[in-house]
Amino acid sequence: MLEKHLYEYAVIRVLPVLEREEFVNVGIILFCKKANYIRVHYAINETKLLAFSAQLDLTQLTLNLESLANIAHGHSNGGPIAALDVPSRFRWLTAVRSSAIQLSRPHPGLCDNLEKTALRLFEELVV
Repeated sequence: MLEKHLYEYAVIRVLPVLEREEFVNVGIILFCKKANYIRVHYAINETKLLAFSAQLDLTQLTLNLESLANIAHGHSNGGPIAALDVPSRFRWLTAVRSSAIQLSRPHPGLCDNLEKTALRLFEELVV
């Protein structure tokens, strides 16, 4: 019998014009404390984002999303937050903030395979 993993995930959203509060889903972050697992998947749909704002700096957006992924995955170039344990990194990333990149509130779930679930959620919610 496969072990079920209790996980949490949040959707990564970009608000091309912060004041309008319209957003485009660009990724997901999935976290499982017991498995010490965290994964970020993202994709930038330039056409969709530029339809909201032709002035959106896609280069800066890409750098910011790469930084978010580096923090989540604990890479050394992710700065001091990346050095925290997995649960602390997930909580820091999903904290409510008013910026052009926001994460949804975390949602729970159960699964047999964390990586397959992360990819499924990415396909369903982003692509």
